Formats: sequence, structure tokens, C-alpha cells
Amino acid sequence: MTKLLPDAVHQGVPQPGSAVVRLGTTHDREGALDGAWWPRSRDITGELPSLVSALSEHLRPITRVGLDSDAWDELPTRMTIDGRVVHIDSFPVGDDTVLITRGGNDLFSLLVVPPHTPPDAARAAMAAAVRAGSQTPAEQILIDTGAERAEPGHDSA
Repeated sequence: MTKLLPDAVHQGVPQPGSAVVRLGTTHDREGALDGAWWPRSRDITGELPSLVSALSEHLRPITRVGLDSDAWDELPTRMTIDGRVVHIDSFPVGDDTVLITRGGNDLFSLLVVPPHTPPDAARAAMAAAVRAGSQTPAEQILIDTGAERAEPGHDSA
């Protein structure tokens, strides 16, 4: 049986690099997003291991990550994290999300809060992303909370 993330993950988020996630099985989820992630930078090789490790601690191992190629610096096609190969898919979608796959087909969508976001806006965006049943898309959450992604090359991280 798959272990779900504990309720403690809904507590306050003090700084970039923290993750707030609400994850369940795919047939039970109703919202547009399953959680949120606030990385410290746009360096995916420095940021992704801590997210994958945190999620893998409570779920089966993560097998694949889908990212917006325009939002990250130099994306590899795979990384070894905690002794396991994680495949990285990149697409120029501009949707402010990261897609996490565990096993063969269980997919989770997380809002990515831009690294330069002020703490109050980041906390508001992350709270909106985990609001049960919300159908608000990631881009709109970032706009509504003042956490919009900077244009490429203008990110201050």
C-alpha cells in the first residue's frame, strides 16, 4: 500500500526550497494541482534532488519528472537521485508546473513558485495550490498572488 504525505506538509513555508504538497491517488484527486514547490534557483540539478527525495520518502520512488524547459537552466535528460534513475522530460509549455510520476502511470502536478518570489506571495501561491478541489490553473494562481514568473533572463535568482 502506498503511504501518503503526512498532514504536517501543510504547515507554514518559511523560505525557498520548501515544499508544500497534497498528494493522493490519481482517482481520488479533484483539484487542478496536487501541491506546490518553491525552489531556491533555476538550477534543476541543484534543486530537483531535494524535491524527489522528499516525495520519495512518503511515496513509492519517483520515476519521471516533466518540466517547462523555458523555466530552467540546462535540463539533463536524467539524473540519479537516491540511487535511482529519474527521467526528465522537458517541454516549452510555460505552464508554471512540474509533473511528477511515481511508478508507471501515477502523475502529480505541482505549482512551481518562482525563486525570486517574495515570501508572502510565495506562501499565498502555495496555499492556493493545495486548496482542496480548486480548479485554478498554476499561471492564474501566480498572477493572483503576485508571484508571476519573470521573463526569461530577468529572474533574479
